[in-house]
Amino acid sequence: MVFHSYSNYAKYAWGANEHRPISKTGHSANIFGSSPLGISIIDSIDTIYLADLKEFYQKSRDWIETKFDPNVPSEVSVFEINIRLVGGFLSIYALTNDKLYLDKAELMANRLLPAFDTPTGIPHALITLSNGASKNWNWAAGGCSILSEFGTVHLEFQYLTQLTGKDIYLQKVEKIRKVLKGASENNMYYNYLNPQTGAWCQKHASLGALGDSFYEYLLKSWILSGKKDEEARSMYENAMKAAEEAMLRKTPTSNLMYFGEQRSGRLDPQMGHLTCFVGGLYVLSASSGAISSNSSAKNQMEIAQAIGKTCRESYTRTATGLGPEAFHFERTDVEAKALRDQEKYYILRPEVIETWFYLWRNTHEQMYRDWAWQAIISLEKYCRVEGGYSGIRDVYSSVVSHDDVQQSFFIAETLKYLLLIFSDDSFISLDTYVFNTEAHPFHIPKTTQQTLYIPLKHRFFDLIPKEVIQIRVAMKNFFEGVVSPQFTQFCRRPLVARLIRYLVNTSDILLYTGDPTIRRTNSMQLLRIGKKVVVGVTDGFMIENKILAKASELVINFVSNFWSSVDLIRPIIDAYRESIGNVCSSSTIMADLNCIILANERQQDPGQ
Repeated sequence: MVFHSYSNYAKYAWGANEHRPISKTGHSANIFGSSPLGISIIDSIDTIYLADLKEFYQKSRDWIETKFDPNVPSEVSVFEINIRLVGGFLSIYALTNDKLYLDKAELMANRLLPAFDTPTGIPHALITLSNGASKNWNWAAGGCSILSEFGTVHLEFQYLTQLTGKDIYLQKVEKIRKVLKGASENNMYYNYLNPQTGAWCQKHASLGALGDSFYEYLLKSWILSGKKDEEARSMYENAMKAAEEAMLRKTPTSNLMYFGEQRSGRLDPQMGHLTCFVGGLYVLSASSGAISSNSSAKNQMEIAQAIGKTCRESYTRTATGLGPEAFHFERTDVEAKALRDQEKYYILRPEVIETWFYLWRNTHEQMYRDWAWQAIISLEKYCRVEGGYSGIRDVYSSVVSHDDVQQSFFIAETLKYLLLIFSDDSFISLDTYVFNTEAHPFHIPKTTQQTLYIPLKHRFFDLIPKEVIQIRVAMKNFFEGVVSPQFTQFCRRPLVARLIRYLVNTSDILLYTGDPTIRRTNSMQLLRIGKKVVVGVTDGFMIENKILAKASELVINFVSNFWSSVDLIRPIIDAYRESIGNVCSSSTIMADLNCIILANERQQDPGQ
């Protein structure tokens, strides 16, 4: 399925944003503007990589490196560009560690920054990529910004700060969160917010369209922070409790559980295909420790399974075995069915399969794989065409009318989740990765550390093979109530001090206060080696009663990761020893390292 969809896109619409599989031409929805940005290439590349389609992966990388150009006069959706392009680049970087993708992610994020220039920091919905002009959708209530759009930037921008060490991205989304936290009413968040005033525009709440991924990103921001962003976790838990009270109901006939929508305090008993993602969200929160009590976590898991069943019913009650865009529950004779013609279409959406994926990973109940397989059969029977896969206009008719669009999210999300359902749990483990709302996996940092990628510039490293130069120096969080005497004493040991000083003198970045979600305050003390600030220390910051790191871990990681391989390091040290006049000649790697660092210090400061 991945091959059929992507090979036909490559054959008939290469470089276009999306693909018309019947017309066999390119396609661009208004959310992408009129310029070809290769949305399908960037949105799909991690799926192509995971599916091991090597030729198409290389073709895609080559296009990104040589053809991708965001300097176009197109007015695009900030939300869509963020989740598909910024998210797509970050994901393939997380999978490959190829810096090309991180550079492109940063390039695209920077193109979006002018949209945040509003009195509240709530970004506009649309931006012209070439000049930064931004505005909101004309159809949005009161010209306001949409919760699911401006609330779905946090994960990508947080990850960018983690990877680059640049605070600007995290600062932008923290400002959004601050506005939202202040505007919430009894932990309810509504779908439209005025970016000029920070006030709600109308009292419409939904876990589906217009609201959905805001709630998703509260939970996933906590996970991506290594479970340190307590504010995000607390906001998520309280928001979902409020949503359950206001919008969660059961039908009287089939006992189907669903999330409706709240409009000015009244329940609208309909659910969208988009809302079906909530089942997967609840699996993730119940299994990750995000819920403060065991009973509440158990309740969320029960809700997740019930939502998975309801969304399954929306599929089985059609002629095609595929679900409609929206379905209703207001009549006893109508449950999980679309009522209006404009609700009956299926555009290759992933949310139902996404929930089944999470349920499978957590329970390993065979029925979730069976349901996914039945969806595959329906996709093959009703959506597959010669030139790819197309959405259909009426899921209740077995004589299908195709819409002639292969959405980029079909490969990015729907096919990725299907691939993962039928793969081992270790393949993109949920303990290692967290997905953005476009199913792009981001690497989760270990809970006991926060890693920055620090480029080292020094003649010594010029001799290291290119693939080794991208050194990940683990600058640990050194947060502790006070700097203990043992800590200080350890850092003053000659070799340790020299290693730290060596890092200081050869790093572009070393001033680091640990977790990038922690803002530096006046109460912070600073541990210094010589005149260089090594790390910030704040009073009383602990995680799970464990000191996040010690200086010894930094040194041990540095040495074990990059100096323990004699086969690799010995030729490098020999070459460097020769370049400095053979002043270092020792029997051990560590002794040579000590000598080389001393030699560097003397070259940099002959007075030592």
